[in-house]
Amino acid sequence: MAEALYVEARIRAGMDELWAATQVPGEHQRWDLRFTHIDYLPQADGEPQRFRYGVRVAGVMLCGTGTCAGESRRADGMRTSALRFASGHPLSLLAAGSGYWRYVPTGDGVRFLTGYDYRPRWGWFGRFADPFVFRPLMGWATAWSFDRLRLWLERGIPPERSRWHAVLEVVLRGAFTLAAAVMAPHAVVVLCVAAVVAIGLPPMPTTPAARRCLRRRPDTDTDRISTAPAILDRLEAPTCS
Repeated sequence: MAEALYVEARIRAGMDELWAATQVPGEHQRWDLRFTHIDYLPQADGEPQRFRYGVRVAGVMLCGTGTCAGESRRADGMRTSALRFASGHPLSLLAAGSGYWRYVPTGDGVRFLTGYDYRPRWGWFGRFADPFVFRPLMGWATAWSFDRLRLWLERGIPPERSRWHAVLEVVLRGAFTLAAAVMAPHAVVVLCVAAVVAIGLPPMPTTPAARRCLRRRPDTDTDRISTAPAILDRLEAPTCS
């Protein structure tokens, strides 16, 4: 069985600022690569918040629904939110899943972390490909998005601009490798070195990078902060749409 995904970032920002950037749908969809749009649905008093989401892949909008709830006031200053989601779209890799966010105050900001898991679609092919292709891709997208959020809150770089920073850096690294191939078309070693340098160079400080985030639960997490919260058990799974 594939391991649940975990991503953690240290963000030097105020708790209220981070909470707003992650809990307000219009702000959330700006930085999270996994969503193209998020819309809250009408909510009854005392009921979890229902929402509709979509992600555009190759020009196709893959939609789903979910429920979420949050705890924004605790004596220790920590905040938590949890969600369950499902999609009935036949092209959506994620059939259904659940996860949580935790916001842990630190001396200079917030320890922002997530843990989530999902059930893949597409039968035996989905189950086979998930741990080798899809799950690593989802983990990378989550970590990249977290660092994009960090750049927004720490450096004031809007998510829309940091996206173009990332595109430009990919183009420049590709151009460097292509230039090496043109100048030394028969020198395989030169081309390999150029490719390794292009891939291995640290990203620019203004470019989002998944490698800046922690991708495994800390072994020293004795207070169980990185485990699923009880609030997740109280959420009902949404019906596929």
